[in-house]
Amino acid sequence: MSTSSTRAVRAGRRTVDIHRPDKVLFPGDGITKAGLADYYHSVAPFMLPHLRGRPLMLERHPDGIDGPRFMQKDTPDSYPDWVHRVTVPKEGGTVTHTVCDDTATLLHLADQACVTLHRWQSKADRLQCPDRMVFDLDPPKDDFDAVRRAAHLLGELLDALRLPSALMTTGSRGLHVIVPLDGHSAFDDVRAFARDVAGTLAAAHPGELTTAARKQARGDRLYLDVQRNGYAQTAVVPYSVRARPGAPVATPLRWDQLDDPATHARRWTVATALEQARSAPWDGPALRPRALGPARRRLDALR
Repeated sequence: MSTSSTRAVRAGRRTVDIHRPDKVLFPGDGITKAGLADYYHSVAPFMLPHLRGRPLMLERHPDGIDGPRFMQKDTPDSYPDWVHRVTVPKEGGTVTHTVCDDTATLLHLADQACVTLHRWQSKADRLQCPDRMVFDLDPPKDDFDAVRRAAHLLGELLDALRLPSALMTTGSRGLHVIVPLDGHSAFDDVRAFARDVAGTLAAAHPGELTTAARKQARGDRLYLDVQRNGYAQTAVVPYSVRARPGAPVATPLRWDQLDDPATHARRWTVATALEQARSAPWDGPALRPRALGPARRRLDALR
């Protein structure tokens, strides 16, 4: 049943109500809350494998992307009891994060005007041990050519370390280069390794790349950001919509798509990301998770 104020959407065994479905979230594009829910419903089979079991930080825009933004960690008591949660320790207490394990939860989050989902690099059953390592390639300006060059350089170094890597547009300005791990290394070890990889690359290309966290120290160089590899740090979830005009989507891509002139950080949107998702660029044995120990030894031998 659907009314002007509520639209019911079936998701598996559950029915999720989308309240105020005609509420416009992207004013320049006319994308409504119902449109956001429809997108997440369609892309759920491709998105859920990157969500299941992971604590989330939710980026909500209840008055649309031109209104206030809320970064939500704690799960409200008002969320349905079938929405999974995980309580994790933090300094001075705990936080009960939402975990999105099914399409119904993804639709409920869309109903909450959650435009973008950000995930931990570890899962709830192994909070201290990430199974993803993330390099965020952040250009000083909206310059995707610099991002392409940095991605190729990083990919070549990771190949030399015998680590597989996958690419994802951020839907903003840059790329994430993601390395699947076997989940047996602690956060501190993973972040230290990522920092050393970035430092090695920046030392070899000091005019183009930097690891300087302060913007004033970067100049016109691309920032190799590894801070997302710390405990409780998050990175945007693959296929998440970004709160920018045009509704761009953080989208996995194949390495052979990187040099396509049409490729840039906001290439795929809610209108086109599903078609890209169907090409399943992150599937296959080449992306089998790896242990970090052998790669650490190879890196130390290079430095």
